[in-house]
Amino acid sequence: MKYINCADDRPLTFTAEGLVNDEGHVVYPMINGSIRVLNVAERNYTDNFGFQWNKFSRTQIDAEVKSAQQSQDRLFAATHWDKEDLSGKKVLEVGSGAGRFTQVMLDHTKCTLYSVDYSSAVEANHKNNGHHGDRLKLFQASIYELPFAPGSFDKVFCFGVLQHTPDVRKSVEALAAMVKPGGELVVDFYSIRGPWTKLHAKYLLRPWTKNMNHQTLLKRIEANIDWMIATTQFFNGIGVGRFVNRFIPVCDIKNTFPAGLSKEQTREWAILDTFDMFSPQYDQPQRIATVRRWFEELGFENIFAGNVRYGLNTVVAIVKGNKPCAA
Repeated sequence: MKYINCADDRPLTFTAEGLVNDEGHVVYPMINGSIRVLNVAERNYTDNFGFQWNKFSRTQIDAEVKSAQQSQDRLFAATHWDKEDLSGKKVLEVGSGAGRFTQVMLDHTKCTLYSVDYSSAVEANHKNNGHHGDRLKLFQASIYELPFAPGSFDKVFCFGVLQHTPDVRKSVEALAAMVKPGGELVVDFYSIRGPWTKLHAKYLLRPWTKNMNHQTLLKRIEANIDWMIATTQFFNGIGVGRFVNRFIPVCDIKNTFPAGLSKEQTREWAILDTFDMFSPQYDQPQRIATVRRWFEELGFENIFAGNVRYGLNTVVAIVKGNKPCAA
């Protein structure tokens, strides 16, 4: 793997202390199991994700929900990657959070995974997956400043991230640059279905909630979650949930939660997902045709684009494609 200094593209070497330049100086230090390609005290637009994933570090990890392996199912359904074919491959994950998909890749394939998150969630990921040793390389870095030479990865995936970045097209371009000739890029994002896409509580309230103190927002959600869950279940029970529940400020439990959650787990997932709805600085759904066009303009082939998961509040779309082999 070729590492670079994001400031000047000069080569760096991976060591136990961090990424080191030719003079032996640590450019990006190793702190608590991850390379920090930014000042750890620096605040950025992903602070809410660092807060939520360190607080809910185990909530969405498959091992916590024995009845359903949601992360595993979602990852391989979206990518259609063959687990055996990933043996020995270099895979880049951008936006790893607490490591729900990191865990799947490391437990079910023999790839070497380079996992990146811009927030302090890297600390939760290290706690969950650091035992995999050298097969996991963990980095706290911006999607726009990745410390890897272009064309370094056989596979690149980015789930649950694009809509939360400042410039979605620039984000796709940054990911595409990391794919080697013959490699594959898979992304998902919130899809625009029509003028009603933003007609629900999430987008109506976000102008206020995204600027709230994270602890304050979480406490308000926790104080109201029980009546909101009960109300949405009532409306689902009488057959009008599809029309009414979009105006109740809680996540879509019916369509997005795995089966078999206990009452306590359902409550925890609902608090987490509701916080995840209202706290991000950016929430920019995209049209599938637009993202597909970006892939085409970047020279990708064998492109698939379509909706894959439907929920009351959001529709998640997948776009994936292959970078042509060099002539």
